Amino acid sequence: MRILGYMRPYGRFLVPFFLLTLLSNFFNVFQFALLIPLLNFLFSAESPGDAVKYSKEPSFALDKDFFIDFFNYRLYHLKTTNPIYALYFIGLVIIIAVIGTNLFSYLGRRKMTKAVTFLGKNIRKGIFYKVNHLHIGYFTKEHKGDLIARMNSDVGEVEAAASSAIEAIFKQPYLIIIYFIALFMISAKLTFFTLIIIPVSAMGIALVTKKLKKEAQDMQASAGRMFTIIDETLTSMRIIRSFNATEYILNKFSKENDFYTRSILKSFSKKELAPAFSEVCGVIVVASILIFGGSMIITKNSASSLTPGSFIAFLAIFSQVIRPAKAMVNSFTNIQRCQAAAERILEVIDTPIQVEDRPSAIAMQSFNDKIEFTNIRFGYSEKVILDDISFVLPKGKTVALIGPSGVGKSTIADLLPRFYDVQQGSITIDGVDIREYKMESLRKNMSFVTQDTTLFNDTIFNNIALGKPDANMEAVVRAAKIANAHDFIIQTEEGYHTNIGDRGIRLSGGQRQRLSIARAVFKNPEILILDEATSALDTESERLVQDALSNLMKGRTTLVIAHRLSTIQDADEILVLQDGKIIERGKHIELIEKQDGVYKKLTLLQKVG
Repeated sequence: MRILGYMRPYGRFLVPFFLLTLLSNFFNVFQFALLIPLLNFLFSAESPGDAVKYSKEPSFALDKDFFIDFFNYRLYHLKTTNPIYALYFIGLVIIIAVIGTNLFSYLGRRKMTKAVTFLGKNIRKGIFYKVNHLHIGYFTKEHKGDLIARMNSDVGEVEAAASSAIEAIFKQPYLIIIYFIALFMISAKLTFFTLIIIPVSAMGIALVTKKLKKEAQDMQASAGRMFTIIDETLTSMRIIRSFNATEYILNKFSKENDFYTRSILKSFSKKELAPAFSEVCGVIVVASILIFGGSMIITKNSASSLTPGSFIAFLAIFSQVIRPAKAMVNSFTNIQRCQAAAERILEVIDTPIQVEDRPSAIAMQSFNDKIEFTNIRFGYSEKVILDDISFVLPKGKTVALIGPSGVGKSTIADLLPRFYDVQQGSITIDGVDIREYKMESLRKNMSFVTQDTTLFNDTIFNNIALGKPDANMEAVVRAAKIANAHDFIIQTEEGYHTNIGDRGIRLSGGQRQRLSIARAVFKNPEILILDEATSALDTESERLVQDALSNLMKGRTTLVIAHRLSTIQDADEILVLQDGKIIERGKHIELIEKQDGVYKKLTLLQKVG
């Protein structure tokens, strides 16, 4: 029911669907009810009382007797005039009933398709919205392929089950009710007989469908793992080939693919068993009706008004009851399978957003004085990463962070734009805690250049002007020139309109990094965060990128993370981190003068290298 809530407002879909379905059901039953006058016309002799009964047109009334008598009145007059005309009349009415059944059924299915498509659209939108607002730490625990599977195959399962659920609620029960009303009108005694076996078959079907959910859960989880393997393989093909790991990856995929296949087969066997069981039950009921109803006619039971024509019409209508009953069984099996997919979807949607704007948050208008970290403490789960970190980054100055991997340098950089929130202490900008600012306005004043360049499968222009679809070419070119990227850009096939491929694969490492810098320049931030921006480059590329970074840093407040000490010697303050604490701080000259200082040892090691 929560999943169907994404179809709100229901009225614009379900009310027309319900009305159209009722009309379709009415014409459907009507076409089979016409078998009675047709069969009676063909095989029954005219009764002496018919001339008296149908010689006068009946008075209008809103009840079934009027419509039956009026139909028989018209049929009788046609029959007495010319029997062939009466036959044409019955055939024409049957054709109109069939057209009405299929026309309204088609229009109802169109409404159903719109409803289900709208539902899928809203669920995908809801998941994607949530994913884009979750804290960064969430993505270190979840597999990307699994998230893709939830937005793709799980939503597909829900769409399929939703149409079944809607029909199970708004179509099939009413169709069955209408059929049984018609059956009771033909023969109450025979209809009561048919109802005896239905609860028995329903219990059997319920036992079969109960186990579907477990297989569906295994299937959906396996699909997520398989998407992850595919994604990792496509993005790491060079590494896989260079380490001769192709066989290992193929085996890994094959095992997961085998498990997924087994899950599908298990689910299919149980899914198909339920309708097969219901069909067997239906045949048993029909056979029982043939015996019981046939005996009523053969013995000419005086308590029964059942005629051969009525009995055949009864069989025809009851045969139609099996269709919606079977459809309802399929609906419930689909809903059971969908349950697992729905739970996986809601698991993402229900994940709490740990970093969000406070109700009283204000927009950050400008940056005028300083950024201050005060007694910061932060950790992932039980592990403390940062402990009592305090420093000041004045406007227009540069602070550098160095230390071995895993000491929390990148975590400090992630805390400033509120990718995470501090657990103790505070970070202030111009004396205001950053949690008091709206995140969009806070991040508007910052730019990032990282070691792992993130580029999109789009043009160079759109990568530089990310998030600014109305950017002008002059501003983009100016940013590219500052980043030392303009020369290589104009040498590409279509210049700034060249598509760079998935993650910028058509460019070299240095070119990708300079595009990242151009993107940061274009944003024109007051605060700049550089995370190992040159560590993965060759000497020539590093020089070009370093020049671009120097251009970018002019007049900006910069937080730098670096392993290469040559890139931070001009920093206004260098912080040396170890075990989550700041153990040394000062300018380059001050730190190398310390006899047993960690910074001095790092400097000597890099010189030896």
